[in-house]
Amino acid sequence: MRLLLVEDSVALADELLLRLRAEGYACDWLVDGRDALRAPFDESYDIAVLDLGLPGVNGLDILREWRTAELALPVLVLTARNGWSERIEGLEAGADDYLGKPFHPDELVLRLRALIRRSHGSEAAPLLRVNGLALDEARQCVRAEDGEVPLTGGEFALLRYFMLHPGRVLSRWQLAEHLYDLESERNSNVIEVHVSHLRDKLGKDIIATRRGQGYVFCGLSE
Repeated sequence: MRLLLVEDSVALADELLLRLRAEGYACDWLVDGRDALRAPFDESYDIAVLDLGLPGVNGLDILREWRTAELALPVLVLTARNGWSERIEGLEAGADDYLGKPFHPDELVLRLRALIRRSHGSEAAPLLRVNGLALDEARQCVRAEDGEVPLTGGEFALLRYFMLHPGRVLSRWQLAEHLYDLESERNSNVIEVHVSHLRDKLGKDIIATRRGQGYVFCGLSE
């Protein structure tokens, strides 16, 4: 999943980027509000974490611009402005969730996970269950009757994206856009390697290839 972080504190951003990337997110970081205004329209993001006190353009104005343009991107507002009036103002501007500073990184991760699942119509349960498969996002493994199937970071990120889009044809370019940040080399061969490894670990029919189109997550056969 690709995440846009808009935060002007370098120390906080460094901490969050380290944690979020470990959680399987491809992160792009912006400091100036003026850059953030256009970012979701120029790149493909699955969720945004938006500070309010930004240089250039403040976070509330950015959020209002996004919603006026009918951008449906889930947005978690992250700010030191934590009073009730500020919370209400943020939610009225179009925030999907609101987390005040200081906060615990674990809470941020759980809130992001819940927002992403909600935006894809999935339940906020301990495991992501789709088409007979149970993905443990916290442990980055697949739960099976005979134990756990461990996944590498790349395999986990790819499988999670597939499971949030079951039955949908996803091209290699679409997958690369949502799994890698701007600094990464978006090589379709890497996607192919991860797909091959997932088939080896979970079954060859779990992901179908549509020639000339991409891949489809099918899940476990009955």
